[in-house]
Amino acid sequence: MNHLNNNSTFWLRASMAALSAFNLPRNLQQIRSFINARVKWVRDPFLDEAVQREKNLKQLISLKDRIISSPSKSLPLSSLSPLKPLVGLPESAASFFRRYPSVFTTFQSSPSLPLHARLTPQAVVVHKEEQAVHDSLGHRSDVVRRLTKLLMLTRAGKLPLYVVDRFRFDLGLPHDYLTSLIGDYPDYFDVAEIDDHLTGEKTLALGIVSWRNNLAVSEMESREALNGKFGLKKGLRIRFSMNFPKGYDLEKRVRNWVDQWQDLPYISPYEDAFHLGPSSDQAEKWTVAVLYELLWLLVSKKTERDNLLCLGDYLGFGTRFRKALMHHPGIFYLSNKIRTQTVVLREAYSKDFLIEKHPLMGMRHRYIHLMNQSESLRKRDLIHGVIRARKRSLDEYKGIEQRGKYLHVFQFASPSR
Repeated sequence: MNHLNNNSTFWLRASMAALSAFNLPRNLQQIRSFINARVKWVRDPFLDEAVQREKNLKQLISLKDRIISSPSKSLPLSSLSPLKPLVGLPESAASFFRRYPSVFTTFQSSPSLPLHARLTPQAVVVHKEEQAVHDSLGHRSDVVRRLTKLLMLTRAGKLPLYVVDRFRFDLGLPHDYLTSLIGDYPDYFDVAEIDDHLTGEKTLALGIVSWRNNLAVSEMESREALNGKFGLKKGLRIRFSMNFPKGYDLEKRVRNWVDQWQDLPYISPYEDAFHLGPSSDQAEKWTVAVLYELLWLLVSKKTERDNLLCLGDYLGFGTRFRKALMHHPGIFYLSNKIRTQTVVLREAYSKDFLIEKHPLMGMRHRYIHLMNQSESLRKRDLIHGVIRARKRSLDEYKGIEQRGKYLHVFQFASPSR
């Protein structure tokens, strides 16, 4: 990917020129004024619900994709059990399938063959509709744009596949995106072997073929250009929207710092601002801009915290992602639901619902509906099972009682010796 190196050099030069265009004062490049005050975390029940609603969804769709990709549209349970740590299952594959009878069903075609799993007819219908979304030209164009912009957030225009895979589900990529999508866009992407500076080993990376100026515009800049009088200009003092749960209030000195910080010039996440003092307020605003843009590229406007930190480490942000998430609870919400920590972009939600509806999210809600149906079925079966068990116990008791009467009569009627 030598052409990528040339494009990256051009991008870095262009970025530096753009930064010098508004002559950021050197004191703003280096000064750190964040006050020594604790920014408290307060639970947001609405955003927690938005996260909780998707409990086990990613794992369920991952297993669904593996089953449907099989020629027989089924897989033996023995082949799925080792996937528990890889897929992130909270329990064994067999238990997971029993948990969602509206999505999965198990069968054994003959006593000599192992138990297999396949999709229920309802789940097959939803899968076909989901596949139609993935195959549509509009969605393919949209996901190519999202993926290109993600790669453009990096200085080299490329990312190891293991990093891209962390965001596959959140970006809305198909499970087989390397074969079903990337290969169809040779003018956009290529795959090459690189030296991973984190692991020191060679690994495969996905990269952009060329820099695209029309995509190097952030969501914040697009809005400002749409609403502003002077179009898109560098160095504008664009402020981030901040929302807090009811009853939350920043300390006065923190609030004053945030107001001053918001008035700093906005540096596009597609520019390179690593020359700024890493602990400066201006660098933190750029870091927040990168995090904001990244979350905005995701179809659900949220992702696991570990995904962000992994990307941040690879890009060279170090602990800056962690600090930005901690310092700005009005922009980012950290949920502790579903056995992990999830970062949610507050502005993208109205209570517990996404404001911008994405077709793929509509399909995921269909799977959630099937999962909720499964819960109802399990509760019904549990209730019926308890009733049947009680009836069986009562019948057994009556049988014992009846046999006791017969035995008593028999003993009374028998002549004594």
